[in-house]
Amino acid sequence: MTGIHIEAKKPNHFITTADFTAEQLLDLVYNSLQFKVQAKYTPSEEIKRPLAGKTLAVLFSKRSTRTRIATESSMAFLGGHAMFLGSQDIQLGVNESLLDTARVVSSMVHGIMARVKGHDEIETLAKESSVPVINALSDKYHPTQILADLMTIHEYYHNKNNNVPEGIYSAHTQHPRETLPGKKVAWVGDGNNILQEILVAFPKCGISVAAACPPGYTCDQDVIDIALADAKKTGASVTFTTQPEEAIKDSDIIITDTWVSMGQEEEKKKRLIDFKGYQVTKDLIARGGAKPDWIFMHCLPRKPEEVDDEVFYDKERSVVFQEAENRKYTITAVIDALLNKGSI
Repeated sequence: MTGIHIEAKKPNHFITTADFTAEQLLDLVYNSLQFKVQAKYTPSEEIKRPLAGKTLAVLFSKRSTRTRIATESSMAFLGGHAMFLGSQDIQLGVNESLLDTARVVSSMVHGIMARVKGHDEIETLAKESSVPVINALSDKYHPTQILADLMTIHEYYHNKNNNVPEGIYSAHTQHPRETLPGKKVAWVGDGNNILQEILVAFPKCGISVAAACPPGYTCDQDVIDIALADAKKTGASVTFTTQPEEAIKDSDIIITDTWVSMGQEEEKKKRLIDFKGYQVTKDLIARGGAKPDWIFMHCLPRKPEEVDDEVFYDKERSVVFQEAENRKYTITAVIDALLNKGSI
């Protein structure tokens, strides 16, 4: 009997937004908007389920709320099945190497969504996997979060520009390339994976970034180099300071994140001292001189030392819960692109 040899195609992955052009990212955001419209306004029986019969392995080394819910509900929306595999469920990093796990898991599923620790882990998974790998978070990048941020910013300015009444969803009528260029983001906080993903995504989309981080909490040099090169091409600006007020000046959007990430609990006392003066408050924003219609974003979970209640729960300024919801639709768009269409 003669065997059949099929040459396996190298799968496409979603490891960081740095790997994609501005048009690819903005089209992903636009597709996310379409999925949101479908989810909110299309009868369930009329929604196409292109991933029926397909399985996504959800490998999480770290706990998650938004990313896990968004991933599992996205696969259900697309008609597929999400198989959650936490650190207590499989041998990953215990009795089996990452390389072996990648090869075994990818042989039985159609895609892998992985939330890891070191960025080298997601790179190894992608290298050894025979199916698409999506980075659900590493210590260097968090791409699906930043797609949701781009989507949220677009929605805010689309609705404002078009006088859309509150409660009406119509942010799909404009493409994000029409709303995002020319905006300025102020980052106030740690030089962490969120800021690093912002730096490799926002400037290439024409969004300026001013980052305020305490001394010693800086970003990786390769990330800075990418941001500066992208900004030079689009006319955006990228600046760094240790003074929050300097970053906030003339900003449209103010973003922060946790100062103490998972795995950094032992550093908490020192970090709280180092980040003194970095809590986002309306007083800080006024002293910095943000634009009159500034908005606030945070990827959650939030701690009070990062931003006070007045800003965080401000119904007109804070878009944090809209931002959280949008995790679902951007992850839907990424999963659909890779597992259904085959590429971003």
